[in-house]
Amino acid sequence: MKTKKIWANFGVRDLDRTTQFYQQLGFKHNGASDQLTSFFFGDDNFIIHFFLKDILEPAMEGPIIDSKVGNEIIFTLSADTKEEVNVWAEEVKKAGGTLISQPVEFGKGYYGFVFSDPDGHKFNVFHM
Repeated sequence: MKTKKIWANFGVRDLDRTTQFYQQLGFKHNGASDQLTSFFFGDDNFIIHFFLKDILEPAMEGPIIDSKVGNEIIFTLSADTKEEVNVWAEEVKKAGGTLISQPVEFGKGYYGFVFSDPDGHKFNVFHM
């Protein structure tokens, strides 16, 4: 299978809240409609579309997990320094995200934390 591009689609309940959260964290907005808001992540401009859950679920032909009570996929965001990890943790809290774990050393040479956005989508932030 040869694919030109890969991106992620998440279900959310409130597009305005989602847009505000990711803009406040400094991610580049990729556009929006009445069904989705979209952002670029990282140097390679990985795209995550945040669709209204009521729109995405029927298109997937089945239920989408409630991300507040279970895990779907956890994306990792790479930080350049430990200090940047700490700053990001504060920015996530200020933007309305939830720190699932505080910044901490785990394993040899790893430092980071886990957070969820307002809809419960989880991200791992780490420096290695």
